[in-house]
Amino acid sequence: MAHWLMKSEPDVFGIDDLERQRTAPWEGVRNYQARNFMRDGMRKGDLAFLYHSSCAEPAVVGIMEVCREAYPDPTQFDRKSPYHDAASTREAPRWLMVDVRFRRRLRRPVTLTALRAAPGLADLALLRRGNRLSVMPVGGAEWERILALE
Repeated sequence: MAHWLMKSEPDVFGIDDLERQRTAPWEGVRNYQARNFMRDGMRKGDLAFLYHSSCAEPAVVGIMEVCREAYPDPTQFDRKSPYHDAASTREAPRWLMVDVRFRRRLRRPVTLTALRAAPGLADLALLRRGNRLSVMPVGGAEWERILALE
C-alpha cells in the first residue's frame, strides 16, 4: 500500500465535505505530475492525508482511502466548469481523477508549522521549496511520523 498527501482548499472541498459525502471524486487536478501520480501510482486501498491549503492555518486534517483508481475527469469536457480544457477530448482525455472515501479526522490538525519543525520530515515533498503539487507521495516513515504528531 502506498501513502499520499492530497491538498484542497477547505472552502472548496474540505474534511467537512468529505465526511458528509463519505465518498467523493477528487476532480480538478490540472498538473501533469499530480495526474501522473494518480494514474501510475495510486491504487485502490491506498491511504492519503487530506491537507487543507490556502487557508489561515494550513494543516493535515484527515485520512482518506482511494476507493476507485484513476479514470477520466468529466469536468475537463464541461464548458461551464472552471476545470474545462478545450484541448482535451473524450478519445484522448488529458486529465484524470480518483475517488476517495473518508476514513477519519486526525485527533488534532497537524499544521504546516508543526510539519516543518518535526524531525524526520525534511524530505517530505510538501515541505520542499516551490512545491505546489496537489497530489504527492508520502513515504512510509513520513506517514508514521505525521500520525505521531496528531
